[in-house]
Amino acid sequence: MMPQPYPEKNEPLIDNTLKVLHDKILPEVSQKITPEEAKALSRSDLVKKVKEITINLLSRQSIELNLLDQRDLVTALVNSIAPQPKPEPAPVKMPPAAVAPIPAIEEKAGPEPEPEPQQTTETKRPKESAVNRGPAARATVNQAKNKIQPMVLDRIDTSAAARMTREELFRDLTGIVGELLVETKTQLTAAERQELVEQLLNDMLGLGPLEPLLADESISEIMVNGPKQVYIESNGRLSLTDIKFRDNEHVMAIATRIVTAIGRRIDESTPLCDARLADGSRVNIIIPPLAIDGPSITIRKFARKKITLDSMVRLGSISPAMAKVLKIVGRCRLNILISGGTGSGKTTLLNALSQMIDHGERIVTIEDSAELQLQQPHVVRLETRPPNLEGHGEVTMRDLLKNALRMRPDRIIVGETRGGEAIDMLQAMNTGHDGSLSTVHANRPREAIMRLENMVGLGGANLAPRAIRQQIASAVDMIIQVGRLRDGSRRVTHISEIIGMEGDVVAMQDLFTCEVIGEKPDGRLTVEFRNHGLRPHCLPKAAYYGLDKDLLEAVT
Repeated sequence: MMPQPYPEKNEPLIDNTLKVLHDKILPEVSQKITPEEAKALSRSDLVKKVKEITINLLSRQSIELNLLDQRDLVTALVNSIAPQPKPEPAPVKMPPAAVAPIPAIEEKAGPEPEPEPQQTTETKRPKESAVNRGPAARATVNQAKNKIQPMVLDRIDTSAAARMTREELFRDLTGIVGELLVETKTQLTAAERQELVEQLLNDMLGLGPLEPLLADESISEIMVNGPKQVYIESNGRLSLTDIKFRDNEHVMAIATRIVTAIGRRIDESTPLCDARLADGSRVNIIIPPLAIDGPSITIRKFARKKITLDSMVRLGSISPAMAKVLKIVGRCRLNILISGGTGSGKTTLLNALSQMIDHGERIVTIEDSAELQLQQPHVVRLETRPPNLEGHGEVTMRDLLKNALRMRPDRIIVGETRGGEAIDMLQAMNTGHDGSLSTVHANRPREAIMRLENMVGLGGANLAPRAIRQQIASAVDMIIQVGRLRDGSRRVTHISEIIGMEGDVVAMQDLFTCEVIGEKPDGRLTVEFRNHGLRPHCLPKAAYYGLDKDLLEAVT
């Protein structure tokens, strides 16, 4: 069998440069692979051998090709050495459900093909989301992926793939997957092929099975409990998906990819880690031996749509009067503490309140994992750092708070106060940094004060309880309580002012509260926002900014 000339028709290679390379390399490849050897080798083994010879020849001649051109050159050389036989026309037309994928080769001349049957209800495949795709369809794609993924990795140059764009790699993988499906006689529909290529791309460049969930804007949280259990939160409700990982090692590979992107590590020596994704989504990872049933990944997704106080009114999270008051107190540079449970919407409200900050102010944010979405132009974002393997190099919230005071901030925003940094935050609020914001975990405004008092004690401040409460009363102007109700909705349940001290107790008054008054047939709760009609204690501050009349109108 003589080597065939460069294929001119219906072949991927059409560039003149590649044609010259093909004609130049083909004689040497033909000398190293005899016709008998080419016939004895399987198609995949022949591709591997030709690729190895081609790369060596190109390297020896100092010729560099990108991954796409390299694949096309190898394919053309293989087809020249061992042309694929043309398929005979099928004597009987197969039913639509059993039609095999058509290889990308030239058809023989013959009678006119019969028109394709019209899609019926039985043959039409509706477009499904990655979360709702049926288990059977997903299992088919997963089986094909498990079969051809090792073969794909053998045929692709991973170092070159890392330098390619997603679109280039998608086009290259589509060609390779098509060839492998023909070689392995695996039958997939066009939609299943596309999903297979997407899954391979997600494993190579993204977060594997989690990529479709991250792309779905209706999902607010993703919870991976080991390789076989992935839950999502959508519209405040938890549900189990049919998405699965191969094994614990697959979950660990994704977890490692997340943390290494921000310079952190996750292994047996550091089995838990807080991190963030490139889009700002918050991630918590905990692995064995602390997580008994396998690695656990929890992702609080970054909201692409900016939540404002006005949009919270439309969603029913606050009343129009409450929104007006929050806009005013945001502009009046009040020190505000946002209190709530896990997943109640504290950070969302903090982001919405921060939009009231003047664009001429210098803001310093301090967080464990940066996730605030401030729109102002003059923002300095600081993030804590865990210790290294030797236990050195840790940078805590207290360290960053002390440093922030030397950075001439107009406002300091602490993503979450959870420890001894509370005393530094209170001192900052008491020393001219008005308009500072922070969040704290607590179920009611009064409990938020108790939490602050306990955290000041954790900071090692040797102060009497009354002195700590006086610090809180003079530093914090307002506590906004948010809560997630049992129907999954999130509401602002209290807007409470701190008005001073009464004896040894911090005195407070509620300007607004939210009460559940009923339940609709669909399970949604009916709430009532109550305006208590009290004169705000912060009225003098509002008057300083010329907003006292607006504030009185909002609360009466």
